[in-house]
Amino acid sequence: MADLAILRESPLVHLHERMRAGHDRPVALRETAFLTMASVRVRPGSAAARRIGEVLGGPLPTACGETTAAGGRTALWLGPDEWLVVSSADEPAALTAALHEALGGDPGSIVDVSANRTVLELSGARARAVLEKGCPVDLHPRRFTPGRAVTTTVGPVPVVLWQTAATAYRLLPRSSFADYLARWLLDAMAEYTAPGEP
Repeated sequence: MADLAILRESPLVHLHERMRAGHDRPVALRETAFLTMASVRVRPGSAAARRIGEVLGGPLPTACGETTAAGGRTALWLGPDEWLVVSSADEPAALTAALHEALGGDPGSIVDVSANRTVLELSGARARAVLEKGCPVDLHPRRFTPGRAVTTTVGPVPVVLWQTAATAYRLLPRSSFADYLARWLLDAMAEYTAPGEP
């Protein structure tokens, strides 16, 4: 049987050349496709939540904007009993199986949502300025710092916005909105990526 993974295309493959064109400028955009993602719903502080934290290598975050990371996996707080686990270290089936086992028979759910979203990475000295054109969150470093992640909008598109470094952000839109968001970001970046611009 053929390996179907080789037939897989990211939702933004048609824009990769346009995204690569600005990588020597003060802001750059790229897609990191096919990361493993799992939706976790469980009662906070429960035995099942603690077991899930053990699988992830750290406790589930407990407040809006918090993330916890270990071993190539990051848990992002989405709601009082909801998290998104993003992994560069696991295959989807292996991660969801491990999380299901940790959940045991307790109330909750673990769902592989890897195909639900893609990841756009916006980085560079002007990354925050680009986001501020269409994001209602206060992104000033006094309020939003590396390791923070929130559900918000960029332009009209709902995203999970995650700051990964001082000048780097990950945006996780649903795959069906990825094209619109990427084009919105490329347009918002244009003043910083034109030849001769600082």
